[in-house]
Amino acid sequence: MATDSPAGELPSRGKRADAQRNRQTVLTAAAEVFVTTGVDAPIRQIAARAGVGMATIYRHFPTRADLVTAVYRHQIEACAEAGPNLLASADSPLDALNQWIDLFVDFLVTKHGLADALQSDNDRFAALHAYFLDRLLPVCAQLLDAAVEAGDIRPGTQPYELMRGIGNLCIGHDNDPRYDPRRLITLLLHGLQRPHAA
Repeated sequence: MATDSPAGELPSRGKRADAQRNRQTVLTAAAEVFVTTGVDAPIRQIAARAGVGMATIYRHFPTRADLVTAVYRHQIEACAEAGPNLLASADSPLDALNQWIDLFVDFLVTKHGLADALQSDNDRFAALHAYFLDRLLPVCAQLLDAAVEAGDIRPGTQPYELMRGIGNLCIGHDNDPRYDPRRLITLLLHGLQRPHAA
């Protein structure tokens, strides 16, 4: 009888909530490890960072490709959700755009090695890239439009061009400690600004 009551459902709900928390913890830990070690980092290193057993990781993500894909989908969502939040909370649309670009660069840095990790699964990689564009292009467009409307930047910058340009500037930073893509990205964003905004 107790199992038919709402109270009887609590343990399974609690287990689901715990499983979801564990999943989020693993995704966050994996993203942090990927930044420093790359997507080929040992699973035990991710488990230690997350404070869970390796079995927990494999229960949620049976293969490395599953884990890598989930990390990047999770980060794409975080980046997409940040755009409107920054527009609502930043001092200006230009400030929101700059902060979002900084998050986008963080994401691109974590993305290092993604193509290699999923090379044997071209369909999965293509789907993830399409998801990346579907979720982030509209957010970038919204931020650019708001900054143009506020008179902070010149009109005419296409979101795809901006994101692609920033991505290209991020290539190779791991191999050369003398190269700082953020400095060039700052110059790029400065070049978009109207003189009074600069």
